[in-house]
Amino acid sequence: MAEQHKATKSPHVLLFPFPSQGHINPLIQFGKRLLSKSVKTTLVTTIYIAKTSPSSNTSIAVAPISDGFDDGGYMTAGSSESYLETFHQVGSKSLADLIKKLETEGNPVDAIVYDSFVPWALDVAMEFGIKAGCFFTQACAVNDVYYHVYKGVVTVPPPATVSVPELPELQPWETPSFVHNPGPYPGWVHIVFNQFANIHQARWVFSNSFYKLEEKVIDWMRKMWPLMVVGPTVPSMYLDKRLEDDQDYGMSLLKSNHIECMNWLNNKPKGSVVYVSFGSYGELGPEQMEEVALCLNESGVNFLWIVRETEKAKLPKGYVSNGLIVSWCRQLEVLAHEAVGCFVTHCGFNSTLETISLGVPIVAMPHWTDQPTNAKCLEDIWGVGVRVKVDENGIVTRANLVSCIKEIMEGERGVLAKNNASKWREFAIQAMSEGGSSDKDINEFVSQLKE
Repeated sequence: MAEQHKATKSPHVLLFPFPSQGHINPLIQFGKRLLSKSVKTTLVTTIYIAKTSPSSNTSIAVAPISDGFDDGGYMTAGSSESYLETFHQVGSKSLADLIKKLETEGNPVDAIVYDSFVPWALDVAMEFGIKAGCFFTQACAVNDVYYHVYKGVVTVPPPATVSVPELPELQPWETPSFVHNPGPYPGWVHIVFNQFANIHQARWVFSNSFYKLEEKVIDWMRKMWPLMVVGPTVPSMYLDKRLEDDQDYGMSLLKSNHIECMNWLNNKPKGSVVYVSFGSYGELGPEQMEEVALCLNESGVNFLWIVRETEKAKLPKGYVSNGLIVSWCRQLEVLAHEAVGCFVTHCGFNSTLETISLGVPIVAMPHWTDQPTNAKCLEDIWGVGVRVKVDENGIVTRANLVSCIKEIMEGERGVLAKNNASKWREFAIQAMSEGGSSDKDINEFVSQLKE
């Protein structure tokens, strides 16, 4: 069906992220790169997200499908297992219906780029004879660990240190949480380990990384799969500046306090602010929230702390902040501001790529999923910061956090981390610039689409 219109029309690609902010953003940015190379793109998201988080990026068409929870989304599913199972069942049919609808409208689909968390999208694509590519939103290092769990080489939980190709030896706590502590989240455990179940049938495999960042692991992965490394998927104006007006992702599930943040930062000295955010889903227990709150006051630094509305009740009773606490912000603009000197982060991979792309050193405070492994890379491989240690109860104490912040903001280690972060920023810019490693891989994909 796709062959009939290739000679006269631009190829049409469906982008199908898992419906959460950290998975949507990378595919939106990948879509913008494809659009700039004359490839028509359509973002497939859920009905709930489409109606509650309208995209301000009008260049990419949005096609909503049902996940079975059209009125309330993930939060109304009752459990992650219920959501994932229903999304598979309902989403498969909805995706198939969308493909048929687009065909009927004279807008057939040439390829589907689907999130690795929804491998069933490949099965749907194959039913229609459509080529498809798997898109990994996590680091190649994390894929390396997950794949070896999937193949049975690494046991869950690991009894001792973990050795996988092209990575340093990992302590069990440095592996993703689903590897060293799989019990609490059986639905997610199944998802992350089974990303590889049908990957050998994918025409392409994409990674939101860049070659210089994970060179050895990427070379290993390329021996197994037709890997294209297309990141960092950060808006162009923060990197190569080739996509005009590409300054944000274009779809946010949370409302930011943008003007308040920028006005506050504009009145702070260069490099004086510690920016603290644990992501769009991160949750701290009340004890950990208190330790962070008291640390930030006791550290004596200017700080901007993101505390979502759902988390604010966990702040210590009567707490008066010496910094600015807001419910959400435009993170890229904050990281790019000259007042910011350090990022205390949960080490989600999007935040990891953003801080590297903008040259900001970090204090790593990982919580779960892929974050412990990202933190390992940030400290020991990429050298852009330090990891906080937890006590015997799994809590990061205020004293420990204060020490790490001072080390990055004032110590020699901070100077080294800043220099390394600046180096990685230059590599990220090179990758996305014309003729760079990621640009070449995107061009190769476009070329294959047009064959």
